[in-house]
Amino acid sequence: MRVAVFGTGGVGGYFGGRLAQAGHEVAFIARGEHLKAIRANGLRVDSLLGDFVVSPAQATDDPSQIGEVDVVLLGVKAWQVRDAARAIRPLVGAHTCVLPLQNGVEAPDHLAAELGSAHALGGLCGVISFVAGPGHIRHTAESEPFVTFGELDDRPSERTSRLLKAFLDAGVKTQIAPNIRVALWQKLMLIVSLSGIGAITRTPIGVWRAVPQTRSMYSEVVREVYSVARARGIAVPEEHVQTVDNWPDRLEPGATTSLQRDIAEGRPSELEEQIGVVIRTGREVGLEPAVHTFIYQSLLPCELRARGKAAPSAGPG
Repeated sequence: MRVAVFGTGGVGGYFGGRLAQAGHEVAFIARGEHLKAIRANGLRVDSLLGDFVVSPAQATDDPSQIGEVDVVLLGVKAWQVRDAARAIRPLVGAHTCVLPLQNGVEAPDHLAAELGSAHALGGLCGVISFVAGPGHIRHTAESEPFVTFGELDDRPSERTSRLLKAFLDAGVKTQIAPNIRVALWQKLMLIVSLSGIGAITRTPIGVWRAVPQTRSMYSEVVREVYSVARARGIAVPEEHVQTVDNWPDRLEPGATTSLQRDIAEGRPSELEEQIGVVIRTGREVGLEPAVHTFIYQSLLPCELRARGKAAPSAGPG
Protein backbone atom coordinates (compact mmCIF):
# COMPACT_ATOMS: atom_id res chain seq x y z
CA MET A 1 0.00 0.00 0.00
CA ARG A 2 1.32 3.48 -0.89
CA VAL A 3 0.88 5.83 2.06
CA ALA A 4 1.70 9.50 2.54
CA VAL A 5 1.90 10.97 6.03
CA PHE A 6 1.08 14.67 5.99
CA GLY A 7 2.18 16.02 9.35
CA THR A 8 4.95 13.77 10.68
CA GLY A 9 4.44 14.66 14.33
CA GLY A 10 3.64 12.45 17.27
CA VAL A 11 0.57 10.89 15.66
CA GLY A 12 1.56 10.79 11.99
CA GLY A 13 5.12 9.79 12.77
CA TYR A 14 4.07 6.98 15.07
CA PHE A 15 1.39 5.35 12.93
CA GLY A 16 3.19 6.06 9.66
CA GLY A 17 6.33 4.58 11.16
CA ARG A 18 4.48 1.40 12.12
CA LEU A 19 3.14 1.01 8.58
CA ALA A 20 6.62 1.54 7.12
CA GLN A 21 8.09 -0.95 9.59
CA ALA A 22 5.54 -3.49 8.31
CA GLY A 23 6.78 -3.05 4.73
CA HIS A 24 4.38 -0.52 3.26
CA GLU A 25 5.68 2.23 1.00
CA VAL A 26 5.39 5.31 3.21
CA ALA A 27 6.40 8.86 2.33
CA PHE A 28 6.74 11.34 5.20
CA ILE A 29 5.97 15.02 4.66
CA ALA A 30 7.79 17.22 7.14
CA ARG A 31 9.66 20.51 7.38
CA GLY A 32 12.86 22.11 8.61
CA GLU A 33 15.29 20.28 10.85
CA HIS A 34 12.82 17.43 11.32
CA LEU A 35 12.84 16.80 7.58
CA LYS A 36 16.64 17.04 7.36
CA ALA A 37 17.08 14.49 10.14
CA ILE A 38 14.62 12.02 8.62
CA ARG A 39 16.38 12.26 5.26
CA ALA A 40 19.82 11.82 6.82
CA ASN A 41 19.17 9.20 9.49
CA GLY A 42 15.66 7.83 8.97
CA LEU A 43 12.69 8.22 11.30
CA ARG A 44 13.46 7.04 14.83
CA VAL A 45 10.52 5.89 16.96
CA ASP A 46 11.03 5.11 20.65
CA SER A 47 7.99 3.22 21.89
CA LEU A 48 6.63 1.36 24.89
CA LEU A 49 6.07 -1.46 22.42
CA GLY A 50 9.64 -1.53 21.14
CA ASP A 51 11.97 0.98 19.51
CA PHE A 52 12.65 1.01 15.77
CA VAL A 53 14.07 3.15 12.98
CA VAL A 54 12.59 3.55 9.50
CA SER A 55 15.71 3.82 7.36
CA PRO A 56 16.03 4.82 4.65
CA ALA A 57 12.88 6.93 4.83
CA GLN A 58 11.30 8.78 1.94
CA ALA A 59 10.73 12.32 3.18
CA THR A 60 9.94 15.65 1.54
CA ASP A 61 8.27 19.00 2.16
CA ASP A 62 6.67 18.94 -1.28
CA PRO A 63 3.68 16.60 -1.79
CA SER A 64 3.97 16.95 -5.57
CA GLN A 65 7.26 15.01 -5.42
CA ILE A 66 5.41 11.95 -4.13
CA GLY A 67 2.56 11.61 -6.58
CA GLU A 68 -0.76 9.86 -6.03
CA VAL A 69 -1.05 7.41 -3.14
CA ASP A 70 -3.60 4.94 -1.82
CA VAL A 71 -3.98 6.59 1.58
CA VAL A 72 -3.06 9.91 3.14
CA LEU A 73 -2.70 9.88 6.92
CA LEU A 74 -3.47 13.41 8.07
CA GLY A 75 -1.55 14.12 11.27
CA VAL A 76 -1.85 17.92 11.55
CA LYS A 77 -3.70 19.81 14.29
CA ALA A 78 -7.46 20.12 13.85
CA TRP A 79 -7.29 23.84 13.05
CA GLN A 80 -4.87 23.09 10.19
CA VAL A 81 -7.11 20.60 8.35
CA ARG A 82 -8.57 22.99 5.77
CA ASP A 83 -5.14 24.24 4.68
CA ALA A 84 -3.78 20.68 4.73
CA ALA A 85 -6.61 19.49 2.48
CA ARG A 86 -5.55 21.99 -0.15
CA ALA A 87 -1.87 21.12 0.24
CA ILE A 88 -2.38 17.39 -0.28
CA ARG A 89 -4.18 17.69 -3.63
CA PRO A 90 -1.13 16.34 -5.55
CA LEU A 91 -1.39 13.13 -3.48
CA VAL A 92 -5.04 12.50 -4.25
CA GLY A 93 -5.93 10.36 -7.23
CA ALA A 94 -9.24 8.88 -8.29
CA HIS A 95 -9.10 6.14 -5.63
CA THR A 96 -7.17 7.89 -2.83
CA CYS A 97 -8.72 8.08 0.62
CA VAL A 98 -7.68 10.54 3.33
CA LEU A 99 -7.73 9.39 6.95
CA PRO A 100 -7.86 12.28 9.47
CA LEU A 101 -6.58 11.43 12.95
CA GLN A 102 -7.22 14.77 14.69
CA ASN A 103 -9.23 15.53 17.78
CA GLY A 104 -12.69 16.95 17.12
CA VAL A 105 -15.54 15.93 14.83
CA GLU A 106 -15.31 18.33 11.87
CA ALA A 107 -12.22 17.13 9.97
CA PRO A 108 -14.10 14.66 7.69
CA ASP A 109 -16.49 17.40 6.59
CA HIS A 110 -13.65 19.83 5.90
CA LEU A 111 -11.91 17.17 3.78
CA ALA A 112 -15.11 16.37 1.91
CA ALA A 113 -15.70 20.05 1.17
CA GLU A 114 -12.17 20.56 -0.19
CA LEU A 115 -11.50 17.23 -1.90
CA GLY A 116 -14.91 15.66 -2.48
CA SER A 117 -16.75 13.28 -0.19
CA ALA A 118 -15.48 10.24 -2.10
CA HIS A 119 -11.98 10.86 -0.74
CA ALA A 120 -12.82 11.46 2.93
CA LEU A 121 -12.91 8.89 5.71
CA GLY A 122 -13.78 9.55 9.31
CA GLY A 123 -11.07 8.61 11.76
CA LEU A 124 -9.66 8.94 15.24
CA CYS A 125 -6.78 7.50 17.21
CA GLY A 126 -5.39 7.06 20.68
CA VAL A 127 -1.67 7.45 21.40
CA ILE A 128 0.45 9.68 23.63
CA SER A 129 3.46 10.55 21.53
CA PHE A 130 5.41 13.62 20.46
CA VAL A 131 8.41 14.87 18.50
CA ALA A 132 11.30 14.43 20.94
CA GLY A 133 13.79 15.98 18.53
CA PRO A 134 14.51 16.22 14.81
CA GLY A 135 13.68 12.89 13.20
CA HIS A 136 12.71 11.40 16.56
CA ILE A 137 9.22 10.35 17.76
CA ARG A 138 8.66 9.19 21.34
CA HIS A 139 5.61 7.13 22.39
CA THR A 140 5.30 7.51 26.17
CA ALA A 141 1.80 6.46 27.19
CA GLU A 142 -1.26 4.54 25.98
CA SER A 143 0.05 1.00 26.16
CA GLU A 144 -2.08 -0.10 23.21
CA PRO A 145 -2.27 2.69 20.61
CA PHE A 146 -5.33 2.36 18.39
CA VAL A 147 -6.91 3.66 15.21
CA THR A 148 -10.63 3.65 14.45
CA PHE A 149 -12.07 4.71 11.11
CA GLY A 150 -14.91 4.23 8.66
CA GLU A 151 -16.68 5.50 5.57
CA LEU A 152 -18.79 8.57 6.25
CA ASP A 153 -21.93 6.63 5.33
CA ASP A 154 -20.75 3.63 7.40
CA ARG A 155 -20.92 1.25 4.44
CA PRO A 156 -18.35 -1.58 4.14
CA SER A 157 -15.74 -0.89 1.47
CA GLU A 158 -12.72 -2.54 -0.06
CA ARG A 159 -10.47 0.39 0.86
CA THR A 160 -11.35 0.35 4.55
CA SER A 161 -10.84 -3.43 4.59
CA ARG A 162 -7.38 -3.00 3.03
CA LEU A 163 -6.50 -0.26 5.46
CA LEU A 164 -7.71 -2.34 8.40
CA LYS A 165 -5.48 -5.21 7.32
CA ALA A 166 -2.50 -2.89 6.85
CA PHE A 167 -2.77 -1.51 10.39
CA LEU A 168 -3.39 -4.93 11.93
CA ASP A 169 -0.40 -6.39 10.09
CA ALA A 170 1.64 -3.51 11.52
CA GLY A 171 0.63 -4.50 15.05
CA VAL A 172 -1.74 -1.56 15.57
CA LYS A 173 -5.02 -2.18 17.36
CA THR A 174 -7.58 -1.15 14.73
CA GLN A 175 -11.29 -1.34 14.04
CA ILE A 176 -13.80 -0.13 11.50
CA ALA A 177 -16.44 1.76 13.47
CA PRO A 178 -20.05 0.59 13.07
CA ASN A 179 -20.98 4.30 13.12
CA ILE A 180 -18.05 6.68 12.65
CA ARG A 181 -19.99 9.79 13.72
CA VAL A 182 -20.86 8.15 17.02
CA ALA A 183 -17.22 7.12 17.49
CA LEU A 184 -16.02 10.68 16.83
CA TRP A 185 -18.45 12.19 19.33
CA GLN A 186 -17.59 9.55 21.91
CA LYS A 187 -13.95 10.57 21.72
CA LEU A 188 -14.89 14.26 21.72
CA MET A 189 -16.85 13.72 24.92
CA LEU A 190 -13.68 12.48 26.61
CA ILE A 191 -11.05 14.81 25.19
CA VAL A 192 -13.06 18.02 25.48
CA SER A 193 -13.94 17.27 29.10
CA LEU A 194 -10.35 16.53 30.13
CA SER A 195 -8.99 19.42 28.07
CA GLY A 196 -11.47 22.02 29.24
CA ILE A 197 -11.08 21.32 32.94
CA GLY A 198 -7.31 20.94 32.71
CA ALA A 199 -6.90 24.18 30.76
CA ILE A 200 -9.11 26.33 32.95
CA THR A 201 -7.67 25.02 36.24
CA ARG A 202 -4.10 25.03 34.89
CA THR A 203 -3.36 21.88 36.86
CA PRO A 204 -2.64 18.22 36.03
CA ILE A 205 -5.42 15.73 36.37
CA GLY A 206 -4.30 14.43 39.75
CA VAL A 207 -4.87 17.87 41.26
CA TRP A 208 -8.25 18.80 39.83
CA ARG A 209 -9.85 15.37 40.17
CA ALA A 210 -9.20 15.51 43.93
CA VAL A 211 -11.28 18.67 44.34
CA PRO A 212 -14.97 17.70 44.63
CA GLN A 213 -16.27 20.96 43.16
CA THR A 214 -14.02 20.70 40.11
CA ARG A 215 -14.70 17.02 39.65
CA SER A 216 -18.41 17.87 39.64
CA MET A 217 -17.75 20.49 36.97
CA TYR A 218 -16.05 17.81 34.86
CA SER A 219 -19.20 15.69 35.11
CA GLU A 220 -21.31 18.65 33.96
CA VAL A 221 -19.07 19.07 30.90
CA VAL A 222 -19.42 15.37 30.04
CA ARG A 223 -23.20 15.56 30.30
CA GLU A 224 -23.35 18.68 28.12
CA VAL A 225 -21.48 17.00 25.27
CA TYR A 226 -23.79 14.00 25.50
CA SER A 227 -26.89 16.23 25.40
CA VAL A 228 -25.62 18.13 22.35
CA ALA A 229 -24.70 14.94 20.50
CA ARG A 230 -28.09 13.34 21.12
CA ALA A 231 -29.93 16.52 20.13
CA ARG A 232 -27.91 16.54 16.91
CA GLY A 233 -29.05 12.97 16.20
CA ILE A 234 -25.74 11.30 17.10
CA ALA A 235 -26.70 8.09 18.92
CA VAL A 236 -24.02 8.10 21.62
CA PRO A 237 -25.12 5.41 24.11
CA GLU A 238 -26.05 6.73 27.53
CA GLU A 239 -23.70 4.29 29.27
CA HIS A 240 -20.79 6.09 27.62
CA VAL A 241 -21.47 9.05 29.91
CA GLN A 242 -20.51 6.98 32.95
CA THR A 243 -17.46 5.57 31.19
CA VAL A 244 -16.14 9.06 30.48
CA ASP A 245 -17.13 10.30 33.92
CA ASN A 246 -14.92 7.61 35.48
CA TRP A 247 -12.02 8.13 33.07
CA PRO A 248 -9.96 10.62 35.14
CA ASP A 249 -9.35 7.92 37.76
CA ARG A 250 -7.58 5.77 35.13
CA LEU A 251 -4.96 8.36 34.26
CA GLU A 252 -1.59 9.22 35.77
CA PRO A 253 -1.77 12.09 38.31
CA GLY A 254 0.57 14.23 36.23
CA ALA A 255 -1.36 13.82 32.98
CA THR A 256 -2.29 16.89 30.94
CA THR A 257 -3.84 17.29 27.48
CA SER A 258 -2.37 18.80 24.33
CA LEU A 259 -4.91 21.64 24.34
CA GLN A 260 -4.05 22.41 27.95
CA ARG A 261 -0.32 22.43 27.22
CA ASP A 262 -0.72 24.55 24.09
CA ILE A 263 -2.68 27.23 25.94
CA ALA A 264 -0.32 27.20 28.94
CA GLU A 265 2.70 27.61 26.64
CA GLY A 266 1.18 30.35 24.51
CA ARG A 267 0.68 28.31 21.33
CA PRO A 268 -2.42 28.20 19.10
CA SER A 269 -4.67 25.41 20.32
CA GLU A 270 -7.71 23.38 19.26
CA LEU A 271 -10.03 25.53 21.37
CA GLU A 272 -12.46 26.08 18.49
CA GLU A 273 -12.35 22.46 17.30
CA GLN A 274 -12.85 20.93 20.74
CA ILE A 275 -14.80 23.30 22.96
CA GLY A 276 -16.11 25.72 20.36
CA VAL A 277 -17.70 22.98 18.27
CA VAL A 278 -19.81 21.83 21.22
CA ILE A 279 -21.11 25.37 21.68
CA ARG A 280 -21.79 25.93 17.97
CA THR A 281 -23.49 22.58 17.55
CA GLY A 282 -25.52 23.08 20.70
CA ARG A 283 -26.84 26.41 19.48
CA GLU A 284 -27.74 24.87 16.12
CA VAL A 285 -30.04 22.43 17.93
CA GLY A 286 -31.43 24.94 20.43
CA LEU A 287 -29.17 24.18 23.40
CA GLU A 288 -26.84 26.51 25.30
CA PRO A 289 -23.95 24.49 26.84
CA ALA A 290 -23.39 26.83 29.77
CA VAL A 291 -20.25 25.26 31.25
CA HIS A 292 -18.59 24.96 27.85
CA THR A 293 -19.42 28.60 27.16
CA PHE A 294 -17.84 29.67 30.45
CA ILE A 295 -14.68 27.65 29.78
CA TYR A 296 -14.44 28.85 26.17
CA GLN A 297 -14.85 32.51 27.07
CA SER A 298 -12.30 32.17 29.87
CA LEU A 299 -9.68 30.64 27.56
CA LEU A 300 -10.39 32.81 24.50
CA PRO A 301 -8.05 35.70 25.47
CA CYS A 302 -5.09 33.30 25.65
CA GLU A 303 -6.05 31.79 22.30
CA LEU A 304 -6.38 35.17 20.61
CA ARG A 305 -3.03 36.30 21.98
CA ALA A 306 -1.35 33.10 20.74
CA ARG A 307 -2.71 33.85 17.26
CA GLY A 308 -1.67 37.49 17.36
CA LYS A 309 -5.27 38.71 17.49
CA ALA A 310 -5.52 40.05 21.03
CA ALA A 311 -6.56 43.67 21.45
CA PRO A 312 -3.66 45.91 22.47
CA SER A 313 -3.45 47.02 26.08
CA ALA A 314 -4.86 50.46 26.76
CA GLY A 315 -2.07 51.07 29.28
CA PRO A 316 -2.35 52.72 32.70
CA GLY A 317 -4.87 55.45 33.26
